Amino acid sequence: MRAAGRLCGQALDAVSKAIRPGISTFELDAIAEAVIRDAGGLPTFKGYFGFPATLCTSLNEEIVHGIPSKKRVLRLGDVIKIDCGATLDGWIGDAAFTAQVGGATGKPKKLMDATAAALEAGIKAMQPGGFLGDVCHAVEVVGKGQKYGIVTRYCGHGVGRRLHEEPSVPNVGVPGTGVPLVTGLVIAIEPMFFESADTRPNRLADGIEGLTAQTSGGAHCVDFAR
Repeated sequence: MRAAGRLCGQALDAVSKAIRPGISTFELDAIAEAVIRDAGGLPTFKGYFGFPATLCTSLNEEIVHGIPSKKRVLRLGDVIKIDCGATLDGWIGDAAFTAQVGGATGKPKKLMDATAAALEAGIKAMQPGGFLGDVCHAVEVVGKGQKYGIVTRYCGHGVGRRLHEEPSVPNVGVPGTGVPLVTGLVIAIEPMFFESADTRPNRLADGIEGLTAQTSGGAHCVDFAR
């Protein structure tokens, strides 16, 4: 499973280096797929419940599940969320990052920094003898402390032989509750924050009905996962 995770990271690293104004999300998707297949792996997302691509590429107000397209061309200042899954020898790696085209500045940078900090807080809370609620609460504390909205409709999950395994890993929680954290448990922690605590997620159709979600009012959303 470590090898699958490393491969997923290598694909994301290649995509990160390619992000620039003028490149399409379709081209970014092709880069990730080539890295995965060249290493003998398979793109986990492709064909999963009909999803047509290797990456989820969600722009600006889109939260998750954005579908790569030749028509989605990056512009300076765009905020893009990249989510990738790689399957290698039957094991799955799943990770995500957010970047701003041309370099992170201003409000998007603050939002990205907070979300990355929430991911690290969640990872730090992953201690044997603890509980899943400890991890979820650690993410929640960072988001609320920075007065960001927290996505509750979508969440992290267990991962291993299947992309989505138990337990679900929400971005809010109560310490000392939930599934016990035991050695060998593998989860994808996926903090997702909004620019405003007043913003609410909406669903929209993007090729596959109900697949892509976006915030109301055009507010930026950021996602990091590991």
